[in-house]
Amino acid sequence: MRSSPPNPELLALNSATVREKWSLREVIAGCVRHRFRGVSLCRDGLAQIGAKEAARAAHDGGLTVTGLCGGGRFPASDRRGRQAAIDDTRRAIDDAATLEARCLVLVAGALPGDSKDLIGTREMVRDGIGEVLDHARSAGVPLALEPLHPMYCASRGCVNTLAQALDLCDELERGAASLGVAVDVYHVWWDPQLKAQIERAGEKRLLAFQISDWLPSSKDMFADRGMMGDGVVDLPLVRSWMEEAGYRGFHEVEVLSSGNWWRRDPNEVLATCRVRHQTAC
Repeated sequence: MRSSPPNPELLALNSATVREKWSLREVIAGCVRHRFRGVSLCRDGLAQIGAKEAARAAHDGGLTVTGLCGGGRFPASDRRGRQAAIDDTRRAIDDAATLEARCLVLVAGALPGDSKDLIGTREMVRDGIGEVLDHARSAGVPLALEPLHPMYCASRGCVNTLAQALDLCDELERGAASLGVAVDVYHVWWDPQLKAQIERAGEKRLLAFQISDWLPSSKDMFADRGMMGDGVVDLPLVRSWMEEAGYRGFHEVEVLSSGNWWRRDPNEVLATCRVRHQTAC
């Protein structure tokens, strides 16, 4: 039996979904026009108008800022590089606080330079998160560590399963007040332990839920995601696991698609997101 359609009031948009054709102001205005209730912002777009102005625009449009994406990437070849990533993440925390974002999404980062030391790289991620946790607590910004698909391990993120992310959460902060996970179905749908790890995370650690689809014929591991319903992910099933574990937050559409959706009129993209949220999720 399939679950009932999701609450349409939980639909949110990650600004990266339309980043090729819309400015940040246009993203916010488009979300309002298409009756999205939430928006997640990327830091590269945030630089266009600054956190204060973005916060004002989102608030005036009645939007919840579901997250700010762009913290982390802690591994580096030397101490100076690692400190630069820590300092940059602290600035991202400040921006997230200004936006009143529900979380700052952290991407772990990958093997630095020509390193093959995966164990040491993951230790840098652990240490980097540990360095910014107090700042996040004082700013009232939860950190959501996002595990990335294993194909990104050498290039973008060396934390690749929800279990790995939750192990870091348990090691660094057992109270679950400031550290949790972002569940992006594109990255974790394949994991045979996904249901068990979502249950393990529970309400307190499930900070974000990002939706798209996996295309079997994908040609680009970064920017060839499918719109919900166009691929092989059982989105209603994953959503049911999230809800059973206590998640009551937004469903954030994050479709990175250089060959398809980024080329289309963003109004068409948002209209399609709204329909697919109800029919495929």
